[in-house]
Amino acid sequence: MAGAFGAHGLRGTVTPRALEVFQTGVTYQMYHAFALMIVALLGTAGLSRRLLTASALMFALGILLFSGSLYGLALLDIRALGPVTPLGGLCFMAGWVLLAVAGLKR
Repeated sequence: MAGAFGAHGLRGTVTPRALEVFQTGVTYQMYHAFALMIVALLGTAGLSRRLLTASALMFALGILLFSGSLYGLALLDIRALGPVTPLGGLCFMAGWVLLAVAGLKR
């Protein structure tokens, strides 16, 4: 829905750069929504629940911080959100590392 909103509802309303920033948020949100589904499926494969839960939390926090800050930048021009974006990226990276560790420990 966010992608369709960006493609149809925002065109002509925000600058092309803001639309690009919004689309980046949508893209990373979608990738990590799929990652969350994979983590849920792996919960039935005998991997460490503790590591999978931590990975899922990092992915969810990453979506909130990374994509959320980009949405705020694009839609509301809240420049103070700029430093929040890399924190979300770090959460994404931590989620992937935790997921890899869970797989390797098995």
